[in-house]
Amino acid sequence: MDNLIKQVQEKFVTSNALPEFGPGDTIILSYKIKEGNKERIQKFQGVVLQMKTATFTLRKISNGVGVERIFPFNSPFIDSIEVLKRGKVRRARLFYLREAKGKAAKIKEKIFTA
Repeated sequence: MDNLIKQVQEKFVTSNALPEFGPGDTIILSYKIKEGNKERIQKFQGVVLQMKTATFTLRKISNGVGVERIFPFNSPFIDSIEVLKRGKVRRARLFYLREAKGKAAKIKEKIFTA
């Protein structure tokens, strides 16, 4: 039975090879958008606010207005994800960033020592 389930998942479930990222990380997500019969790629750069089992939420500030989008992990419209900065946060859900302004909205960067 388990073998049959694995075969079905391999055939029908497409998974994107996404890099490891978490809440507080700043990423650039390239997203395919269909307009009529044309297709283009739009980049969305923002901070990961939360991660659930199937989705993650990105937030950016555009012209002084906060914009949040929820993306599914297994979306066929996700072209690529590039991690710019790793954030040093102590929470899994960063909803406090919605009210924070200026320096209070800044997330410290993780520093890796080798």
